[in-house]
Amino acid sequence: MVNAKTFSLKTADVTREWYVIDAASAPLGRVATVVAALLVGKGKPTYTPHIDGGDYVVIINAEKTVVTGNKEEDKVYYRHSGYPGALKEATVKEVRAKNPERLIEAAVKGMVPRNKLAPLRLARLKVFVGEEHAHTAQTPKKVEIK
Repeated sequence: MVNAKTFSLKTADVTREWYVIDAASAPLGRVATVVAALLVGKGKPTYTPHIDGGDYVVIINAEKTVVTGNKEEDKVYYRHSGYPGALKEATVKEVRAKNPERLIEAAVKGMVPRNKLAPLRLARLKVFVGEEHAHTAQTPKKVEIK
């Protein structure tokens, strides 16, 4: 028998890459699943559940996010200030007009595992309205979503 040992990634050995995704290329849920997998690092051979080994993800064209069916009018986003009677609600159309980044951030947040690493992973998500983004110096790789 070979001396087979289980690999465990160390925090110092983490290498992060940059990816850019066009939100107008696929439906919101499909974009969110790909982004969540990249943020968590699930596609890497060095994946270790308790180490944050994911990559940076830049999303462009947040205002052109595609939703299918009647979600434009039927899907509702809620937020609460903490005061009694202060529950606010907005449809996809209203959120897209006011703050389109929130659509993608909420979808990805729902797909990232809920643990102490989640805020660190979500901090590596950069969402931009339009084609331009502030991370061209990192030379992100383009990811095509079908």
